[in-house]
Amino acid sequence: MVSMISYGGMTIEIKFISQHFTKKIPLINDPIIRAGVPDCWGTHGIKPFSSPITPPTNAGVLVPEPSLANPAPPPQLTPTPPSSSTFTLSFKLPDSRPPSPTSSIFSSTSQDTMTTSSSMPGSARPHPADVAERDYFSENPPPATLATHTSLAQAFIDMHAAAGRRVVLVTSGGTTVPLERQTVRFIDNFSAGTRGATSAEYFLEAGYAVIFLHRQFSLQPYSRHYSHATDCVLDFLHEGPDGSVLANEECREKMVTVLRRYRSARARNLLLTLPFTTITDYLFVLRAIAQLMRPLGPRGLLYLAAAVSDFFVPPERMQEHKIQSTNATDANTPEIRGSEERGEGEEEEAFDNFDSSPSVPRSKRLIVDLDPVPKFLKNLVDGWAPEGMIVSFKLETDPSILVRKAKYSLDRYQHHLVIGNLLATRKWEVVFVAPGSKDRWIRVPRSKRKRTISGVEDLVGAAARGGEIGDEPLDPTELPDGEPELEIESLIIPAVEALHTAHIHAPRKREV
Repeated sequence: MVSMISYGGMTIEIKFISQHFTKKIPLINDPIIRAGVPDCWGTHGIKPFSSPITPPTNAGVLVPEPSLANPAPPPQLTPTPPSSSTFTLSFKLPDSRPPSPTSSIFSSTSQDTMTTSSSMPGSARPHPADVAERDYFSENPPPATLATHTSLAQAFIDMHAAAGRRVVLVTSGGTTVPLERQTVRFIDNFSAGTRGATSAEYFLEAGYAVIFLHRQFSLQPYSRHYSHATDCVLDFLHEGPDGSVLANEECREKMVTVLRRYRSARARNLLLTLPFTTITDYLFVLRAIAQLMRPLGPRGLLYLAAAVSDFFVPPERMQEHKIQSTNATDANTPEIRGSEERGEGEEEEAFDNFDSSPSVPRSKRLIVDLDPVPKFLKNLVDGWAPEGMIVSFKLETDPSILVRKAKYSLDRYQHHLVIGNLLATRKWEVVFVAPGSKDRWIRVPRSKRKRTISGVEDLVGAAARGGEIGDEPLDPTELPDGEPELEIESLIIPAVEALHTAHIHAPRKREV
């Protein structure tokens, strides 16, 4: 927050930053200002400094904090020539909420020291993404599981880094936006976690160690084959003559294959699963793990397939308890009881709630005011995991803007690959958008597709202008009913692995 006040014909800029505020004051030929003690400060409990301060010409001055315990007499003032330089004074303000030790943006040292103005030589103005990151992680509380997740991830990464193995962080599932601190109501992003869970399996088959950061209760590698199936998993089992549990004959081969792969990944400690729920949980853990992956260098891969909320409710606007739909809890208060007796319980103005009947009083509406989630994911490249390869996804419903939005994300966040997909065709095709490369569509081959809705095999992929190698999105009306026989992730992951190999062997600038 920035405030401007006037003093003696000049302007003083006051910047409030977390627990500090900073004053920028022009150093002019004014004895009070030159001493660093505006007389108006006395009304706010700020005492004069113990020694005079004579600012040099065209330079900034660091003004020490005054001693409140032993105030000194007013300083002797010495006239100096006018100067247009500025100085900055920073000191603490009381804060009712102590900073989180995990998310604090200031160290204990920086909180007790003063800094010169950014206008001084050699200082740089912070990047907007850095400011957004700092503010978000200082103003939102970290999840209770952060320390545990970080400890598990650290041990997992250290083990595989020592073995020289590639490690991929796969994010999966949707994030929630709580509307209350004790959450009953929330806004959810649509995602069962199919893309992430399926991709994790193919990364494991390719030899990667996988950290699977997933929405709690969403699909997970291997168990996905049965946990969200149309039929209950118990329908695949039966009881043997001796009371043992056996898989049905028709599904036994697949179940044994899935079980063996899962047991192998667990036995070799190649799979670490970590759950999240809210958007804040996700961002805290993502940042922590990305920073832990820095020692992996280019062998680290971040595959961001989670459906992340674009909006959230800041904690200062979040209600503590469940949002009430009626004022029944206030019925016993004298004010409410008296107004009801006088017939003043309802507002006169009402609205028709999208032409529904009966009309709904304005007092019963719930209006949710959301802020955009800060766009600081570019910091994945710049600071969190600067040498790792970063793959993100862009989901759209309008085919005419898919590639354009994917390229916009690529330019904005500087990731190494953006995979675009449409909601209606996401299991049939994706498009790879990478810097310096032609857009590349990856599609399920015709031989692995089922019959079209129309029953005409030649129409499968006709809208793609050449099937698998077309440059336009598929027409969803010409796709077969149901899901493809081949999982498209079996095509995506080998292509990503090839790009990751090129990333590992690419020449890099040496630090001087």
